[in-house]
Amino acid sequence: MTTSTASAGELGNTDSLAQEFVQFSVEAGVLRFGEFKTKAGRLSPYFFNTGLFDDGAKLMRLGEFYARRILASDLEFDMLFGPAYKGITLAAAVAIGLAKEGRNVPFAYNRKEAKDHGEGGLLVGAPVKGRVLIIDDVITDGGSKREAADLIRAVGADPVGVAITMDRQERARDDGDDRRSGVQYVERTLGMRVLSIATLADLMQFLGTTGDERLASNRDKVAAYRARYGIDA
Repeated sequence: MTTSTASAGELGNTDSLAQEFVQFSVEAGVLRFGEFKTKAGRLSPYFFNTGLFDDGAKLMRLGEFYARRILASDLEFDMLFGPAYKGITLAAAVAIGLAKEGRNVPFAYNRKEAKDHGEGGLLVGAPVKGRVLIIDDVITDGGSKREAADLIRAVGADPVGVAITMDRQERARDDGDDRRSGVQYVERTLGMRVLSIATLADLMQFLGTTGDERLASNRDKVAAYRARYGIDA
């Protein structure tokens, strides 16, 4: 099973939605280039920070990109679920984006700690039932997605997939023989399909075709990072 973007395999296969999204992310200051330390302790030449979709216009467009990617897939789902905390805002934005495209679906999210007054419990929003699509920003090692899937199954619903912004297409760990990415773990071990708006391959495509020399100058560093930490084909 492969991540659902048209350009996840070969750099020559241009995915127009992904290219549009990468361009938007650069212009919004969400996708940046330089030297950044990742959760795994690696020094990455790029950083994608969804927390910088920090105003109404950016968030609206982000929801629209998610919606277009989701609707372009053949994944069947009944509702959205946003894991706390980033997933809460993202699920709401995606629900709005889908509604604008004529697909009105309910959404829910969880609290980190159960509420002991008012409506109580861990879950907020629409009843979690049927086929559930999890909305989040990225997948690092897949652990948080496993927790979300367990929570969904605990109430009798079926987690069928995860939609994210960017698939970094890199190994989750440097130690041992496990060379999978977090996305591959979610798909192969947890059995959920992953939809990403764009991938590292799409970013490479963008850097190789942009007319902006300042941006294009980052391509060799990103390629070297991919060669060192990228997943096996």
